[in-house]
Order: sequence, then C-alpha cells, then structure tokens
Amino acid sequence: MEISTVAGESSTSATQTTIRIRPPRSRLLAIWNGATPYLFLIPFLVIFLAFFFAPFVYDILQSFYILKHFGGLGLTPPKVVWNGLANYQQVLTDANFWRGFGRVLIFGIIQIPVMMGIAMILALLIDAPLLPFRRFFRLAAFVPYAVPGVVAAILWGYFYTPSLSPIVQALSAVHLPVPNFLSNSTILWSIGNISTWEYAGFNMLIFYSAMQAIPQELYEAARLDGLSEIAIARYIKIPMIRPAFMLGLLFSMIGTLQLFNEPEILHGISGAITPTYTPIIYAYNIAIIQSNFYYGGAIAAILGIITFIFSYFFVLLTQRQTGA
Repeated sequence: MEISTVAGESSTSATQTTIRIRPPRSRLLAIWNGATPYLFLIPFLVIFLAFFFAPFVYDILQSFYILKHFGGLGLTPPKVVWNGLANYQQVLTDANFWRGFGRVLIFGIIQIPVMMGIAMILALLIDAPLLPFRRFFRLAAFVPYAVPGVVAAILWGYFYTPSLSPIVQALSAVHLPVPNFLSNSTILWSIGNISTWEYAGFNMLIFYSAMQAIPQELYEAARLDGLSEIAIARYIKIPMIRPAFMLGLLFSMIGTLQLFNEPEILHGISGAITPTYTPIIYAYNIAIIQSNFYYGGAIAAILGIITFIFSYFFVLLTQRQTGA
C-alpha cells in the first residue's frame, strides 16, 4: 500500500512525499524470522534450567538448613531446622575441604600445562601438510575422549595394579625399577596420566579446528618468504589460535576443580585415596554416604562459587590481554 502527497509553491518546484506501509503479512514474517533463533534455543534452555539451574538453586536453599536431633534417648525424630550461614562458616574452616582443594590446585598447575602442550603438539603434527595418514592419527588421538571417564579409570586401574599390570611385568622382565602407581606419593600423578590420556585428544581437536580457519594465503606468503614449517607453526598458527587455546584452558580448569570419576574409581584399589581426597569426593561422601545433605550442599555450593570466580577472572584477564 502506498500513500502519496504532492505539495508545491510554484509550477517549477514541487515536493513529493511517499509513505509506504508494510503489509501485515510482511510484518508477521519479519517477527517470525526474528524469533526463530530463540525458538531453537528453547530445548537447550529447558534442559539447562531443569538439570543444572534448578538443582543448583535447590542445593543453595538446602544448604541453609540442618538435620537436628532432639532428646537424648532418640525417641523424638530429628527435624530439619534453619541453620543460617553456619554450614558455610563450617566449610570455610574445614581443613578437609581446603586440603582437598589444595590437592586439586597442585594437580591442575602441573597436569593442565602438560596436557595442553601435548594437545598443541598433536594438533600441529596433524595439521602439517607432509604428515601421512592424517585422518588415522586424528581419529586415534580423539578416541580416548570417546571412552567414558569411568571406563578409562577402570582400564588404567588394571594397568596400575601390580599383580595384573603388563607395564609392571615388562619392567620386571628387564630388571628395571618398578614404581608403585598407587602409593601416596604417586597416585595423584597416576590420576593425572588418566586425565591427560582422556582429554588431550579433545583439546587437540579444538586446536586443529581453529587451525583450519586460518587463511591458506598466510601459509603461502610465509613459505614464499622462506619460513620453515616450524617457523610457520610458531609465528602464525600458535598466535592465531590463541582464543581456542584459552577456551581449552578454561574448560580444563573447570574440569580440574570438579575432579571426581578417576579418584573415586581408583579408591577401590588404592588406600591413598581417602573420602576427603578432592572437594567433590568430600561433598559426595558427606551428602550420600553420611546422608548429611545440608552440609554436603554447602560444600558443593562453595566449590561452585570458587569455580565461578576462577572462570570469571580468567575470562576477564583474557579479554584484557586481547583487547576485547
């Protein structure tokens, strides 16, 4: 539909104004096109709210209560009463919690750089133009990530058990020192080996995908300037995939603070892993084994807050360094 008006002060000059009104169908189509992306997000939002946000809020609410027993003879059933911030005060002064937190912190300081370095080397090798069987090596490096964490821990537990381990048998056959992979001094690094084996391929795939987005013209120009493949990797590939590297580093930090599957599975074959070995294991034993859901919820909430603070400041520091 169009409405036109013409106004003029003389026969030689005129001003024409045209007003276009969009048909109702076109307006509805524009609204639908604008809402379509959000409709695709609805399944994710529903799952996120139901399985992450709602349990977290419920955990926070429960952490303010305590199961209190009345009467010395046990004749009166216990009641859930308001406890305020007492559970959180207890967590902040709980030596077991901070001992486990320090353990995973040391674990992350050593294991994450090793894993990220291996992943970067694998990605650079697979992206090298002269490497044969690149598809095979890419799949072989990624397969460990496809193995569930529990299965991986059981598999490596077999390798760590002295009476079953082919590694121990091979070392003994050639009269080399046989380490005890399950002792107090080595169990943390045995867990680190499992985590590196599991997640190096995942980070490798992230780095390799980022390298595929680098324009090939940059490589061609660098080769014309006489740069070797090692120099191209150092001065072009690694700097240009820095955002992907930071993303993998963030995921690894969060995963380290939530370390649970590997030590919990190895707990059955190693006395070095105690019920307070990591913060998550400690919260699990308090809430599930001891049925103290309220204090266990406070431990989980504190760990979630610490994880959020770590992630927030890491992202903030990354953005400042990149100028974003």
